[in-house]
Amino acid sequence: MFDNDDVVQLVTETGARVTHPDFSSYVDDLDIEAVRALYEDLVVVRRIDAEATALQRQGELGLWAPLLGQEAAQVGSARALDPDDFVFASYREHGVAYCRGVDPTHMLRFWRGSTHSGWNPFEYNMTTPAIIVGAQALHATGYALGMQFDGTDGAAITYFGDGATSQGDISEAFGFAASFNAPVVFFCQNNQWAISEPVSLQSRVSIAARGRGFGVPSVRVDGNDVLAVIAVTRAALERAREGSGPTLIEAITYRMGPHTTSDDRPGTARPLSTRNGNARTRSTASGPSSNRPVRSTKTTSPPCNSAPTTPPRRCAADASRPSNPSRCRCSTTSTPNPTPSSTKSGASSPRTSTASKEPTHEHRHLRGRPDHASAG
Repeated sequence: MFDNDDVVQLVTETGARVTHPDFSSYVDDLDIEAVRALYEDLVVVRRIDAEATALQRQGELGLWAPLLGQEAAQVGSARALDPDDFVFASYREHGVAYCRGVDPTHMLRFWRGSTHSGWNPFEYNMTTPAIIVGAQALHATGYALGMQFDGTDGAAITYFGDGATSQGDISEAFGFAASFNAPVVFFCQNNQWAISEPVSLQSRVSIAARGRGFGVPSVRVDGNDVLAVIAVTRAALERAREGSGPTLIEAITYRMGPHTTSDDRPGTARPLSTRNGNARTRSTASGPSSNRPVRSTKTTSPPCNSAPTTPPRRCAADASRPSNPSRCRCSTTSTPNPTPSSTKSGASSPRTSTASKEPTHEHRHLRGRPDHASAG
C-alpha cells in the first residue's frame, strides 16, 4: 500500500470511476450527495481564489498565493480530517482553511496586512499561513509527539510543496517523525514547480521515494482526483491514530497560476533581448505592465566639470587611483567654472555654460550606473 510509486486513482480523466484494491474501501461511504458536496467545495474554493487574486491586482491585498489547479488536493485531504486533528499549513492552503470553517474574510486580512495573525488557530485546529518554507513540518511533528504523550486519538497533518522538500526542515521532520513514530501525515502537493524550478531538478527520484529513504511509508496519488485524495488521506490518518507512525502523501497536481501574485503576469515577462544595450521593458507585480523603456547601458559619461582644453582633474577622495574622467563628477572651490568654449558655429556649449555658483565639494562616484549623465 505504501511501498511503491504507483499513482492511486479512483476517477479517470474522463470521469469514470475505477476501483483500487487497497484504497477504494476508504470512500465506500460517500454517496451521491457527498460527491455533490465535494464538487461544491471545489467550485467555492476556486471562486475564493479568483476573487482574492482580483483583489490583489486592484491593490486591496499586498500579496496572494493562488491555488488554481490544486483544489482537489486540498479539499479531498481536508474533508478526510476529524475535528480534533490539527493542521499545519503553508501559505497556499486556502481550500483547507475553507473546509476547516475559516471565514474567507479572515484569510484576506492576513494578506492585506490588517491583522497580526488572521484567525485563532485553536478555534479551527489549523495554523495561520507559514511563510518560512518547510518550517511547519517540524511544528507538526512536535505537536504530533505532544498528542502522543497526552494519549489523544488525534493526528497532525502538514502541507508543503515539492520545492520545500529541498529544505533541511523537511528532512529533519521526516527523520524525527520516523524515529519517534509520531502520528503525523506529511502532505506534499507536488505542483511540478518550486517557484520557477521544475520538480525534475528538485529530485532525481519521486518525492515519495525520498520519504521512504527516511523510513516514512509513502504513497503517490492523483492530486486532481478528489476521491483518491480522500482515500489515501484517510488511510494515512488511520495509521497515525493506531500508532503506526508517520506517512508521506505525494499528491501529483499542477499549479496553473503563478507561485504568488508577485510573479510576472502572463504576457508581461521581460524579453530575453536585454543585452548589448538593447532597450527592455519592465512589468509590474500588481498591475498591468507599464512597458517603461530603460536607458541603454552604453550611455557615455561626461568628463569632470573642467575646461575642454585642460587635463581632467582627479577627485580628492580618489587620489590613490588612476585618473578616470568618465567615472567621477567632482567640483572644487579653488577653480570656478571656466569660460565656455565656442563651437564652430560660435554658439556656447550647453554643458559648460552654467552659472558660476559656489560648488559643494560633493563627490559622486557613479560607477556602473547608466543614468549618471543626468546627475548634478
